[in-house]
Amino acid sequence: MVVPELRPWRSAGPRLVRAAGAVRPLLARAAGGVAPRVARLARTTAPKTWQYTAGAATAGLALAAGVVTAAGPWDSTGQRTAERHRAVAQERTGGADHGRGADDSGTAPGAPRPAPSAGAVLTGLGGTSGAVKAAPSGRNAADVLDPLLKDPALGSRHAASVVDLTTGERLYGTGVGVPLVPASTTKIATAVAALTALGPDHRLTTRAVLEPGTGELVLVGGGDPTLTARKDAGGLASLRTLAARTAEALEKRGVRRVTLSYDTTLYAGSAMHPIGVNENLAAVTALMADEGRTDDSASGPAPRVPDPAREAARTFAGLLGEDGIKTTTRGPARATDRAATLATVSSPPLSALVERMLTNSDNDLAEALARHTARASGEPAGFDGASAAITARLQQLGLTTKGAEFHDGSGLDRADRLTADLLTDLLTTAADPARPELRPVLTGLPVAGFTGTLTSRYADGAAGLVRAKTGTLTGVNTLAGTVVDRNGRLLAFAFLASDTTDPHAAQSVLDRAATALATCGCR
Repeated sequence: MVVPELRPWRSAGPRLVRAAGAVRPLLARAAGGVAPRVARLARTTAPKTWQYTAGAATAGLALAAGVVTAAGPWDSTGQRTAERHRAVAQERTGGADHGRGADDSGTAPGAPRPAPSAGAVLTGLGGTSGAVKAAPSGRNAADVLDPLLKDPALGSRHAASVVDLTTGERLYGTGVGVPLVPASTTKIATAVAALTALGPDHRLTTRAVLEPGTGELVLVGGGDPTLTARKDAGGLASLRTLAARTAEALEKRGVRRVTLSYDTTLYAGSAMHPIGVNENLAAVTALMADEGRTDDSASGPAPRVPDPAREAARTFAGLLGEDGIKTTTRGPARATDRAATLATVSSPPLSALVERMLTNSDNDLAEALARHTARASGEPAGFDGASAAITARLQQLGLTTKGAEFHDGSGLDRADRLTADLLTDLLTTAADPARPELRPVLTGLPVAGFTGTLTSRYADGAAGLVRAKTGTLTGVNTLAGTVVDRNGRLLAFAFLASDTTDPHAAQSVLDRAATALATCGCR
């Protein structure tokens, strides 16, 4: 089964239409006071990879300049670039052509209108649209959402929650405490738990070690599914680099022939997800390259090798051979404490991995981060331990997990349960200025009409105003994220629907609901 939301989507090109003149200040100071919970970030500590530009004035969510200049090398869809440069061409309707090309009017012949420029994405942060208004002025949220959420396309069971992130006030709620199948919105919980357990600067390290006196070289998996064997690593940890460094270290020792083993003992338990063999997820192992994909894809469903660890070791052996090291393959083994580390490569920081996981709905990365959360929490790094660790970390943050059930980190398991209330609580916690380490949960959400699983959605709606994690399984459609309303407020929302029969119709209703929040100025 291929999860519908993970079918290959149109990739947003990184080319941007930039303003001819000088770019206005990155963030405009908002008018009026902001509630302490979401007041601007006041810390002035030394910057790390996860910290945000000091001194930036911001309103509403108070992400400081994080959404604009948050560190992290991952920019494969242009999200960072779009937000950093605020590609606003004053005479055009949108600032990004997404690879379609454009005529002088800014729109390619016959193509949809470009998505709004990144300024719209930043509206709730005091962006280009002006100051945030102090009070809502619009219709009652129930009057707007009730007719939409009663649509038969949403099936027999649904729940919704909408919260104003400035005040913490709930604007709308129906079935907020009812546990429903969350599908991939589970990744929001996984992201919060992983960042809480490990911190945004944590990196996943793959090692090559040499056992003393045996001539045995062991490739030790560090649980990094983004490890890549491609020539262009694109900022990811490179298996080619690891091989080159290892070969150099061996040659310095006068070693040109080794027995190669590989170690996957970082994880525990079964490597097979309950859904079984599936194009949406490789076997969950601590050692893999390019997520075990057999094609050149980097996201979405794809055929996978049956044993990603063995294939990674085979590829590593071939790369060593190119560098003059002959290998004899032994198979799986456990590296001893006496083994000498010859070379290492490390992933981008966890902040970037979380963003990648959320934007691309990356199941392999979600299961890896769940296991690392388990290890950091003293739990076995398997499905059960990861599930227990996620729950514990959310409780550590003071979140109510009543009714929640985690059976994996990706949301592919239909036994998972979350409430709409918990999802909006997770988003509110990630917005808390006292917890800047959780900000990648928000900056990683796909941007409507711009990135990831929302690239081709909202073409005629709230493109650039909605940032949300999608969720789709057979009979299940979910959407949770943030939206900027017409008053400049930033709202968190969660919509869950079960027993749906037409996934496209259900998805359309959820998109219309999010669009309604953007346009109604609900109170």
